Amino acid sequence: MSKHPFILKLGAFVHQSPGYSKEFIFEHPQIQFTDDFSVNDLDGTIVVTRSQQGVLLQGNFSGDLQLECARCLEKYDHALEWDFNELYFFNDQDATKEDFILPDDAQIDVKAIIKDEALLDIPINPICKEDCQGLCQVCGTDLNHHDCGHKELPLQEDTDDEEHSPFSGLKDLL
Repeated sequence: MSKHPFILKLGAFVHQSPGYSKEFIFEHPQIQFTDDFSVNDLDGTIVVTRSQQGVLLQGNFSGDLQLECARCLEKYDHALEWDFNELYFFNDQDATKEDFILPDDAQIDVKAIIKDEALLDIPINPICKEDCQGLCQVCGTDLNHHDCGHKELPLQEDTDDEEHSPFSGLKDLL
């Protein structure tokens, strides 16, 4: 494995005609993006295509990430799938200040792009399985493994708390 596996050397694209493309393949058993973020079994491709203004990068990636279930707090492997499209302009005359410019050495480190797009694919409330029972609200037992005998806590529907609610005055407006 090379020391910098995510650097694309695109110098040949500068002298090619528009439409020229090349595919770059990435396969890594584990990539540590930051101290607290690593992806296992990272597989992906980036197709680089020469355009009139620059080079278009079209990436498609997948990998596994170990997450903690929001219901039962157990660790599980979560499959990630993400893709991206980035255009790098040859010069800053064609680009706005938000656009990417192809560096003078025509090398692009795509590690940050891959990491940022992977982070967007992580669910906010990860669930290990659709029928996860979670933890008992009384004793904290994992209900996927044991039935602790506690009954489900009833929902509070009609209580006297409505009179003390800060919104209780609004019902008078109806």
